[in-house]
Order: sequence, then structure tokens, then C-alpha cells
Amino acid sequence: MIDAHKLTKRYGAPRLFIFVRHAESTANLAGVVSSDPEHPVALTPQGRRQARQLGAQLANLEIDLAVATRFLRTQQTLEIALRGRSIPLQIEPSFDEIRAGDCEGAAMSTYWSWKERHDPSERFPRGESINAALLRYAEALRRLVARPETVVLLVIHEFGLHHIAAAAAPSSLLSQPAPHNATPYLFGEPALRRASDRLKAMACSNPAEGLVRMAGLSS
Repeated sequence: MIDAHKLTKRYGAPRLFIFVRHAESTANLAGVVSSDPEHPVALTPQGRRQARQLGAQLANLEIDLAVATRFLRTQQTLEIALRGRSIPLQIEPSFDEIRAGDCEGAAMSTYWSWKERHDPSERFPRGESINAALLRYAEALRRLVARPETVVLLVIHEFGLHHIAAAAAPSSLLSQPAPHNATPYLFGEPALRRASDRLKAMACSNPAEGLVRMAGLSS
């Protein structure tokens, strides 16, 4: 019997990277900022249903590696979606949510108000800047595409996925809708390489301020 997955690896067929925003969390439901992995935020009952539905969507796909961030909600999404499957798991802090510092636990309006009054190069009080987060994601993507796996599933956060998707898109398609909870977004290796390069360029020179500012923080 021919193992198509092994043939794909051996002969260099296109690779697949499945990015997913975590399923609905209690912070999503409450409309508050959750940017510190030391403050665990779990999935809601609806979020657990979404994770199970994600698992059903991925059931017939052979996955080499699953990646989560340090946040409980990403790990719970993967655990539920991949229940019963033996897939290696990696925790990747570089895909963590942007660190919003003193905005932690505050209403999302507090985050938006601060963000609208400051440049992307400015750090959130006791947090990080938008540009610093974009550089993190750019480096994480560079390391990701350097790995040997053919099919990788990653559960991350709205802020990161929104910017990655926009940076991966053709230049005429910079405006991207915010990613929905537990919805898979598919990328090939060339798209992620393009996203890495563009995120780094934006963070260093900020030529496309509209793109940098377009996505909000998820919870």
C-alpha cells in the first residue's frame, strides 16, 4: 500500500500549515483583555463545542505536529480537537498574545483607547509594543518553515493570526477580516515566508501603519 504522506515528505510536495484562533474563551465572552499566560483563561462551553467541531473538520487529515502558545485556551482547544490522536505537541511562546501590560483584565475599550493614542513602536505600560510583537511573529514563522514537518496545526490568538494572514496575502488584499474562533486558515510555505518578511519590514520601518493598526487584541 502506498503511503502518500511519506511520498509527500520524500519528494517535497507542498507543505500545509493550518492556523487556528483558539475556541471561545471566558475572556472573549466577558470582553476583557487576557494577555498574560500566568493568568489562566479557560474555554467556555461554547468554546469546547467549537473545539470538538474543529476536531471533526481535521479528523481525516494526517498531522505531523501540533503547536500551541503558553495560554491555556490554545492548549485546551488542541487537546479537545485532537483527543484520541497521537500527535506531538510543541508549546511556542513566540506565538503568544501581544503583552498588554497594565491593560490586563481591563475592558477591551481600555486597550483600544490606549492603542489609538500611541504609536506602534510604543510599549504598553509594563507590556510590549505592537512592533515588538510583530517581530516575534516574524521570527516564529521563520523557525516554523525551517522545521521538517509537512503538515502542522497551530492554535494561536486573534492578534497574531490577523496580522499573519494580512501579511501573507497579496499586496492588493491587505485588508483581512478578523479570524473567527476555532476556524482553520490554510497557508503554504511561500505564504508564510512572505508573511515573515513583511511583518519584519513593518515592525522595523512601519511603512504600512494601517495594517499594523488594523487588528485588535483577542482574549
